[in-house]
Amino acid sequence: MATLVTGGAGYIGSHMVWRLLDAGETVVVIDDLRTGHDWAVPGQAHFIQGDVGERDVLERACALAPIDAVIHFAGSVIVPESLADPLKYYRNNTCASRALIENCLAAGIERILFSSTAAVYGDPDTCPVAETARTVPTTPYGTSKLMVEQILRDTARATGLRYGALRYFNVAGADPQGRAGHSTTGATHLLKVACETALGIRDSITVHGTDYPTRDGTAERDFIHVSDLVEAHFLALRHLLDGGDSFTANCGYGQAYSVFEVIDAVAKAAGREVPIHLGPRREGDSARVIADNTALLGLIDWHPAYCDLDMIARHSLDWEKRLRARNAPVSQSG
Repeated sequence: MATLVTGGAGYIGSHMVWRLLDAGETVVVIDDLRTGHDWAVPGQAHFIQGDVGERDVLERACALAPIDAVIHFAGSVIVPESLADPLKYYRNNTCASRALIENCLAAGIERILFSSTAAVYGDPDTCPVAETARTVPTTPYGTSKLMVEQILRDTARATGLRYGALRYFNVAGADPQGRAGHSTTGATHLLKVACETALGIRDSITVHGTDYPTRDGTAERDFIHVSDLVEAHFLALRHLLDGGDSFTANCGYGQAYSVFEVIDAVAKAAGREVPIHLGPRREGDSARVIADNTALLGLIDWHPAYCDLDMIARHSLDWEKRLRARNAPVSQSG
């Protein structure tokens, strides 16, 4: 049997593909390459370029290998962009996911692991935030993901579908073996922007807000290493395939670092100062968001291996150096 990974040419998806291949699994990837890269898909995986919401694309994937589960990463993820172009997010996240779920059931695939987000909580009243907290998204991105969670929940009640929805907090880092990393052009993720600035790819990094009620005035977030995140997915997938019940769970470490602390960690890893520009708060940003991961720890035997900010920064920077070398123009000699 095989696992289908949608968005498998992207940041988190490519790491997931490597984890499955490392376990000896057969993997099929669907990605439209709007933000992903075909070179990020390991050669051992089957790859189809296409829209995850199209039935014929899923049929082509099923023809390559007998698929028994889907890990669904494909979608749009930039919070500020969702405020400027909400229809894009409802199309790429909500509508495409609804179509994928319908097509999976038509193909007899009844196990889906969904990439959700802590943005479903909006500006949470409590910290750490548990799955029982109110879900009041403040951005179309968060709302588009919450709508998919509801579609999964309702569909599971009416069919044989079993699903898992993992609500990510702030994903960072890169594969410790250097096989995968964050390669999206123009990404807005803090660690990636800080690394690009440290390497001179960007002139400076903007800190959005220094007047939050936090220990240093900048926003605080629960940063999780991408390899720990995909390990949680791997174990959650085993839970579903072994007959476990559907679930929704936070995926974070339960501790927070500030924006300044993250930039300092990158500067330490790079051995040089990271130029900073101070800017205003962004719409939709919260002061402090930390995961209560009690539910996840009670569901799977998850033991994070990279829960260290300096390690996350170092792996991120190492990948950015590899990516820069890869993208460097080849010199011509006469």
